Amino acid sequence: MNLITLAAATGNGDAGQAGGGLASLMPLLMLVLMFGVLYFFMIRPQKKKQKEEAKMRDNLQPGDEIMTIGGFYGRVISVKEDSIVIESVVDRSKQKIVRSAVQQNLTVHDDTDDK
Repeated sequence: MNLITLAAATGNGDAGQAGGGLASLMPLLMLVLMFGVLYFFMIRPQKKKQKEEAKMRDNLQPGDEIMTIGGFYGRVISVKEDSIVIESVVDRSKQKIVRSAVQQNLTVHDDTDDK
């Protein structure tokens, strides 16, 4: 069956079908709109934050003062590919931690080479 005979069999004319088609697409449009809002207000900012954190962890240098995700403060002694060695601020003990455990770099660097 083609569309013309289907429309004639159901009794809908062209005017009724155009309004009905838009009404049937409305839930789909609302769903697409909700996903768009979800992306721009939740997913996109989270990805931007993750990129900034990864950049901060990649730019760690010996001498930087950091805070770990556990709240431990220390100074970076050496930097390896996946880990860093930090020295405790309080008792000068050294600990090896993974880079992903660094939450914040407390040392301010001059980023003049990026410009």
